[in-house]
Amino acid sequence: MVEYHGRFVWYELMTTDAAAAAAFYANVLAWSARDASTPDLAYTLFTAGTVPVSGLMDLPEQARKMGATPRWMGYVAVDDVDATADRLERLGGAVYVPPTDSNIGRISVVADPQTANLALVNGLKSGQPPAEQDEPGRVGWHELLAADWRKAFAFYGELFGWQKADAETGSTETYQSFSAGGQMIGGMFTKLAAVPVPFWLYYFNVGDIDAAAERVKTGGGQIFEGPLELPGGGWIARCVDPQGAFFALRGKRKQDGIGWSAEWDGFSSKGRLLGTKPRS
Repeated sequence: MVEYHGRFVWYELMTTDAAAAAAFYANVLAWSARDASTPDLAYTLFTAGTVPVSGLMDLPEQARKMGATPRWMGYVAVDDVDATADRLERLGGAVYVPPTDSNIGRISVVADPQTANLALVNGLKSGQPPAEQDEPGRVGWHELLAADWRKAFAFYGELFGWQKADAETGSTETYQSFSAGGQMIGGMFTKLAAVPVPFWLYYFNVGDIDAAAERVKTGGGQIFEGPLELPGGGWIARCVDPQGAFFALRGKRKQDGIGWSAEWDGFSSKGRLLGTKPRS
């Protein structure tokens, strides 16, 4: 039985044009969108099939004035949001939105000590905690581009109880996969200097990587890398939506099956195979 504490259970896009973003992702990921606004907040739910998988809202004006740009944010389920937020601060992180009751549950928006943003949630209302990672339209991999992955891993291990996931082959000197509740859910590595700030990148499952990449382009987004074939099979594409939010796709090409695959500028993870990709 997979436990939900320490698992990513919700994803939220904050953007500058919610209507345009809703149309874009509905087309690219075959999501449906429905209004879930409250008197105080305009909010859209994205569903894969009949199950809510993510939310959409306007980037708050105050955040825009502070320089925030459109972005995806992942919510990690915790047993006690208030206690976890306190612990995060003691471990060197920052609390941007103090624990509060919201339309999706009790939440807190935070950052790790290296400034990568994420959120905490308890009592999730807007969906069911995570189904299998390989289902279409779901996030299949969570990847942290850290300033220092070893320090980042130590922080998240203390905060959420994440554990290193063993690799069958390859080296974990440059890329470390991690598990939560007994399931491998992501990886982290030290970003290149060209990447301006640490951040979390979310990989959405698609059936056909080429068709999905074409939908990104025709919808006004950009493919800034890929589709790329990963060692051992599987394909990914890293993208920017029309409003500037980064996201990634993972899927198959022709007869290839969807696999546990993620790569960033020479680093790759695939299932329990981790290592560096040789440069030509």
